Amino acid sequence: MSTRRFDERDIRTRPNPRGSRPRTKQRPDHDDAVRGLVTGVDRGRYHLIVALDTPQEHVAVAMKARELGRERVVCGDLVDVVGDSSGAPGSLARIVRIAERSTVLRRTADDTDPVERVIVANADQLVIVTALADPEPRTRMIDRCVVAAYDAGMSALLCLTKADLADPAELVAMYAPIGVEVVVTSRPVVDGERIIHGLEELRERLVGRTSVLVGHSGVGKSTLVNALVPGTYRATGVVNDVTGRGRHTSSSAVGLRLPGGAGWVIDTPGVRSFGLAHVQVESLLAAFGDLATVTTELCPRGCTHAADAPDCALDDWVATDPEDGPRAARVDSMRRLLAARAGDPA
Repeated sequence: MSTRRFDERDIRTRPNPRGSRPRTKQRPDHDDAVRGLVTGVDRGRYHLIVALDTPQEHVAVAMKARELGRERVVCGDLVDVVGDSSGAPGSLARIVRIAERSTVLRRTADDTDPVERVIVANADQLVIVTALADPEPRTRMIDRCVVAAYDAGMSALLCLTKADLADPAELVAMYAPIGVEVVVTSRPVVDGERIIHGLEELRERLVGRTSVLVGHSGVGKSTLVNALVPGTYRATGVVNDVTGRGRHTSSSAVGLRLPGGAGWVIDTPGVRSFGLAHVQVESLLAAFGDLATVTTELCPRGCTHAADAPDCALDDWVATDPEDGPRAARVDSMRRLLAARAGDPA
């Protein structure tokens, strides 16, 4: 057994792996940053259009800088990037700032999940794509999307597809009272080919706007996108004969410019649910200006404004409607959206 004695000369210290420079909370100003529009996200890499709407416009790829922390960058975001934003093969820039968003479309996993998931930023129109058949329309899902659009400050457009398989009249009548515009498309076989009728009307509703397409898998979103933006080649799928549900064909949101620069469409993956845990009742009522006035001035404190709410002023307001119809339709529609927000299954 060794009898050697150790002293301080035998102690070895490791060099500081973080260097000898003291840490600082100061961050660079990034005055040389350039602005870009996020058009897609793929496994931690963000596809951008830099110098948008200028002769120098080009596509670049970037990653998120560590200083952004857990702040999420989504399709539609305007961001500031530094580093190599040339777009050359192998180049990679860094996103250092996210510009203030004009609108934010959110959803939660369900109505009890407190975690909000930002889907798209800076869009002004939500296009709810719903098939009239194959798969069957789910009105509660439509209601939830309308609530999310109104909460985000966006307008809602209902696009009904496959009108060659079912009559759209019932759904059109259901959503007209709550200010949702409706466009109907169909794909009948003409001379051996399927031609999309109603596509031009849909295109007119998209001009000059940034529109987000949302809907279940199999309703025809990707088919519409391929027709609106030729050469996109978004994958299309079929509906399962047993479950009546479509198969996911889009895995991430992608922003696409309409031909001629007439606007933008953002195609999103098919969704099976749309949680509304983040939506407050007040923001939903704000979408119904006349009803909001009645509830604010006349309803008792704590009124839920639901159909079974005692002493709700909306019941008296409907009863005094001289035409006995328009007010009732709006109140019924608003209460249906409140029920959707309260947790009815989509």
